[in-house]
Amino acid sequence: MPCHNQQLNNVSSGGQEHHMKQVRFANSSSNTPAVLNNSEPSGTQPAIVGQEEQEENLGPQLKLLPLNDQIRELQTIIRDKTTSRGDFVFCADRLIRLVVEEGLNQLPYSECTVTTPTGYKYDGVKFERGNCGVSIMRSGEAMEQGLRDCCRSIRIGKILIQSDEETQKAKVYYAKFPPDVYRRKVLLMYPILSTGNTVIEAVRVLIEHGVQPKHIILLSLFSTPHGAKSIIQEFPDITILTTEVHPVAPTHFGQRYFGTD
Repeated sequence: MPCHNQQLNNVSSGGQEHHMKQVRFANSSSNTPAVLNNSEPSGTQPAIVGQEEQEENLGPQLKLLPLNDQIRELQTIIRDKTTSRGDFVFCADRLIRLVVEEGLNQLPYSECTVTTPTGYKYDGVKFERGNCGVSIMRSGEAMEQGLRDCCRSIRIGKILIQSDEETQKAKVYYAKFPPDVYRRKVLLMYPILSTGNTVIEAVRVLIEHGVQPKHIILLSLFSTPHGAKSIIQEFPDITILTTEVHPVAPTHFGQRYFGTD
């Protein structure tokens, strides 16, 4: 299993690199244009930049799930203000599961041969051991169950980051990770990337605990161009996986999911 609760050997020593699976890049096949800001002033449309500039700004570190009608409908229901909380949670969990599955698909693997019940040899793959999840509280906790549904034994750390009342800067209030987190590939969970400031602070904390940015895969549902760009500029080796890059992110996600709106 890709999430077996064991140490990942030689992660930091330049071990065998895995091949990335088929995921559309934000700079190649996405029809969603990038924008200059993520605000939505009443009566005005967000400023849009061209596809070429989007390619230059975002790069291959940002990966989008292949867009289909199923994902598009889930995105629509989540954004619809008339959606009931029950439908909201149901659709959010479905979208989370799709993102988690693709996140696991980005983990390293090796080829192997097994014997079938009929005695034939089958050439397949097995995932390397030594991965963990880290959720950025509170909205990131909505993604924990989706990860556990795919990986029953995976260890999940938590980090709480809030804005300081005086400085309005992101401040770490709590962080707890597996003791050997520096040996592991980290699936960092945060559903909405708006400004990117919270994620940037979370990644800094992981780096302080010995995690290399290239071993971090950020799982997100929605992102603004500004948020994704800020994170990639700060950490060029990080991987961001999301379903949509759009100027307006559904920042109500946490409140709706947990019923605190």
